[in-house]
Amino acid sequence: MRILAIDPGSVRLGLALSDPSGTIAQPLSVLSRRSEAEDLAALVDLVARHGVDAIVIGLPRMMNGRLEAAAQDAQAFGARVEQATGRPVAYWDERLTTVAAERYLIEQGKRRSKRRQEVDRMAATLLLQGYLDYQRGRGPGG
Repeated sequence: MRILAIDPGSVRLGLALSDPSGTIAQPLSVLSRRSEAEDLAALVDLVARHGVDAIVIGLPRMMNGRLEAAAQDAQAFGARVEQATGRPVAYWDERLTTVAAERYLIEQGKRRSKRRQEVDRMAATLLLQGYLDYQRGRGPGG
């Protein structure tokens, strides 16, 4: 089962894709946001091109676990993605994925300008790997 992860932001969508067995997350790309219609069309194309079976969207929770406006926006976006692609959408807590991605890229010696381009893609990859591990019973609480 191939899964697409989307780390939604107001400027960019970080994208990651699982391997066909749904075990390993791989960075895919970053989609610069345009209009919602163009964003959804690009996602529909990606889903078809990569044979995606399901989609997981990062849910930005507050550190206390509460859902605020950004999380509600992510859920509304997820509903539109599900309708446009015809694929089931799940949500995964994305707290600290961007921070972890930034740290990883700094450790790899990436320059600041390069990090900006890669952090969304890496955050989506970390988000997806956490989701995959949990689904396979290897994650927290699994």
